[in-house]
Amino acid sequence: MAAVSHPVFARVYERLSVAMDRAGTAEFRRDVAAGLSGRVIEIGAGNGRMFSHYPLGVTEVVAVEPERRLRAAAQRAASITRVPVTVVDGLAEALPAGDGEFDAAVVALVLCTVPDQASALAEVSRVLRPGGQLRFFEHVAAEKHSRLHRAQRLVDATLWPTLFAGCHTNRDTIAAIEAAGFTIEELHRFRFPATSNSPSSPCVHGQAIRP
Repeated sequence: MAAVSHPVFARVYERLSVAMDRAGTAEFRRDVAAGLSGRVIEIGAGNGRMFSHYPLGVTEVVAVEPERRLRAAAQRAASITRVPVTVVDGLAEALPAGDGEFDAAVVALVLCTVPDQASALAEVSRVLRPGGQLRFFEHVAAEKHSRLHRAQRLVDATLWPTLFAGCHTNRDTIAAIEAAGFTIEELHRFRFPATSNSPSSPCVHGQAIRP
């Protein structure tokens, strides 16, 4: 059992995620899931906001979520999905799955929070079959030497990770994905919201392949 508990953040996130989806993140989630098929593992499923976007070609989703309250919310969401979803406890750095079990892996707004990105991505690679896809939607570091990049470094060194369940805004997640051996096939960089200068506004979504 992962035994992760962030009760205050979880309550806030349950409401915030709904508002964010209405403001536009639902479209990014839909793009991340588009065209997937076979067995999918979703890491850091939160309260299950991805579930409704999986296409019918997906035969099973194993949704890993360590936070207790969010996992319970994800289980409720899984009960009304159009594809089979099983919600399980577990950590990104020690996924409860065997080698090469999955055709695709999905991470959506989670690689900012894992304590060790390299270990988490190594685990994603392990559970994917050769040629399996990693689909991602994450907020990431701003351009180096920019004012926003400096602001990200400041908030990451102070209260932001404590307030947002370990979230770090200044991670070069694309470099980490490539360092884990994945080949980036599609990448979109953008701000969300489009005119925002929030530390969490620089985002990416796309897909990568496990060789």
